[in-house]
Amino acid sequence: MIRTTCNKLRLPASRDAWMFYHRPTAAISSAIDGLPEMPPHDFQPSTHDGLDFSTVLNIRKKNLNPALFTFYRKPVYIHQGHMQYLWDTNGRRYIDLFAGIVTVSVGHCHPTVGRAAQEQMKKLWHTTNIYLHPKIHEYAEKLVSKLPGNLKVVYVTNSGSEANDLAILMARLYTGVFECVSLRNCYHGASPYLMGLTALSTWRYNSPTGFGFHHTMNPDPYRGPWGGKHCRDSPAQPGRQCDCVEGECHAKDMYVDQLEDVLRYSMPKGKVAAFIAEAIQGVGGAVQLPDGYLKKAYEKIRAHGGLCIADEVQTGFGRLGSHYWGFESQGVVPDIVTMAKGMGNGYPMGAVVTTPEIAATMGQALHFNTFGGNPVACAVGSAVLDVIDEEKTQALCADVGTYFIQALDSLRSEFEIIGDIRGKGLMIGVELVKDKVSRDPLPGDEVASIWEDTKEMGVLIGKGGLFGNCLRIKPPMCLTKADVDYSLAVLRRALQNHSQRQ
Repeated sequence: MIRTTCNKLRLPASRDAWMFYHRPTAAISSAIDGLPEMPPHDFQPSTHDGLDFSTVLNIRKKNLNPALFTFYRKPVYIHQGHMQYLWDTNGRRYIDLFAGIVTVSVGHCHPTVGRAAQEQMKKLWHTTNIYLHPKIHEYAEKLVSKLPGNLKVVYVTNSGSEANDLAILMARLYTGVFECVSLRNCYHGASPYLMGLTALSTWRYNSPTGFGFHHTMNPDPYRGPWGGKHCRDSPAQPGRQCDCVEGECHAKDMYVDQLEDVLRYSMPKGKVAAFIAEAIQGVGGAVQLPDGYLKKAYEKIRAHGGLCIADEVQTGFGRLGSHYWGFESQGVVPDIVTMAKGMGNGYPMGAVVTTPEIAATMGQALHFNTFGGNPVACAVGSAVLDVIDEEKTQALCADVGTYFIQALDSLRSEFEIIGDIRGKGLMIGVELVKDKVSRDPLPGDEVASIWEDTKEMGVLIGKGGLFGNCLRIKPPMCLTKADVDYSLAVLRRALQNHSQRQ
């Protein structure tokens, strides 16, 4: 059934309703009372002439992995993308606030990145690295120039899971210790090896995993036992009070004590191989660690002989605005950095970057990756780095992201169900709750109704967190303030609709 959530407009489940929802987006926007028009653009998508919607659903049901899930009751059938916009097969435009799960960094089908891929594909697609070819060497040199300290050796992989797998292996080989520590609420991959490292129950199968992995308390200033309005390096702070003073978070010390407790009781002779963390947890719902937490945590880990791994799969490449890498926002330099997603702007690639000393451990046996570092991937990755510099996307993230967060923080005062606004740059979380006092998660069906409304009005947003009650806003890093204004109007309308339904 086709329906609209507009307060004044009620359409029947008829051909007229179908025609309404497949008109150009600007026409829909102006037809829905009170909403501005979606920002104008001059890109003309091509006409879809492939499989129809029902055929695709049938193939998906019969021939694809049944664990694959789709967003929305009626899934969006995407046909084409350009920069921050997506078009479905009927030509309807959407503002993409999720970027293919934080993967499209500089824009869908960015012309500079596309040209780099095309030019390389005319020359050489694949040789593997048993032979020399220029692109991996050009890319490695350019990539390490963006990293601090002695992080000078690159292992190119095909995904973030591969990168985190390899980082853990390196740490275990280098330290001679098997045990590793991560944070509760973290997601670092779902391979059989990493499922034990990931500490979100919704992503774990009932099979033997977790050998050698331990989880310490998540330092969440909003949901954890400690923290409040002085604890995050963000334009928006948790609404609850805390004992910290402005500019000095004491809550981090209590969370670090919990980490010390795990090291004291669970590590063999107090030794640990590695500690891995994101500066802002992605899949976990954009949970931002207390200011200074990683610095203290890294000190503890190194005192116990371990290595510190920064997972930059989602937070890297300038997305936070203030820094190129998420770990820099915490004032630390890790021993190993993992990355993927935005580094290829949607092209499958990942990497591990570490010091020469740690990298040398991989020489204990033959190590090889058939597709990692292939010429096309490295040409794409190199072009992405160029675009980030040339188009100043990091500064854009700081400017547009701060504007977005501050506007969302104003929405929090309007709606009782907005419990928390958090993040930096264009890595933003909106946590929905029953009420601000209890902080109980908003039930899934109510979150879904809000989420569905935003889609029907032309804005695609992600979801995350253990309870699925966090809206994840992590768009391509070319988003404009006009896009933000339209998205805010849509979100406000969806929240108003929710209030009326209740």
